[in-house]
Amino acid sequence: MVVTPQLLSSFPILRPLPEHVLSVLAARCSIRKFARRGVVLQAGQREEQICFLFEGRLQGVDFTIDGREVGLYFIEPGDFCGELGLFDFGPQPEFVIALTPVVTVFVPMDALRELMLKTPGVINVLGAKMAARIRQMTFQRSLLGLPNITQRVCCQLWILIPERDKNTQQKSVIANPPTHLEIAIMLNISRETVTRVFQTLQNRQIVKRDGPANLLVNNLGLLKDFADGSKEL
Repeated sequence: MVVTPQLLSSFPILRPLPEHVLSVLAARCSIRKFARRGVVLQAGQREEQICFLFEGRLQGVDFTIDGREVGLYFIEPGDFCGELGLFDFGPQPEFVIALTPVVTVFVPMDALRELMLKTPGVINVLGAKMAARIRQMTFQRSLLGLPNITQRVCCQLWILIPERDKNTQQKSVIANPPTHLEIAIMLNISRETVTRVFQTLQNRQIVKRDGPANLLVNNLGLLKDFADGSKEL
């Protein structure tokens, strides 16, 4: 599969660029596919390319001193990762792994850095994405301080609800939901604990599996109440 200007324009950060600029950039890009649990970016290495996610889901992870895996953030299609090196030329701070089979587009960092300096729109999107990720990681850290484990799990589920659905208070679908183990890694709890919370949510018909690819949320209002602590499961 060849990287085309049309493919690059599917990513919001690159969409405003003129077609002739995208054509030049596309010639330097490459498509890479990774199996589930494949390492997309290596921590501690200076990456020469930025990863754009076309299909699937990625997760940024790190490890504690005693070797436990800790989830930091999720990356959805259209997003990118590995951008810190654009600014400080430093190594990649955390691992990025594939939670599902993924298709990625790798863009040379020097080419994107040049575009960033010439195109204010690109640096604005980069800044907004970095700010959003810092906010996400700060909120993720705050979840670890919640003494109520059930509330932690419900908060994590609430984060995964599409933004367009959060104000409807009706139903929603979480596409390609993380596994119980992946949620446990994000929340520093056991997989068995996550499974018990899910069983309770399913017994109360708040959530329901729709095959491996979708998690149906039947009562957004109640899930939000559990997440903010106004009600207990």
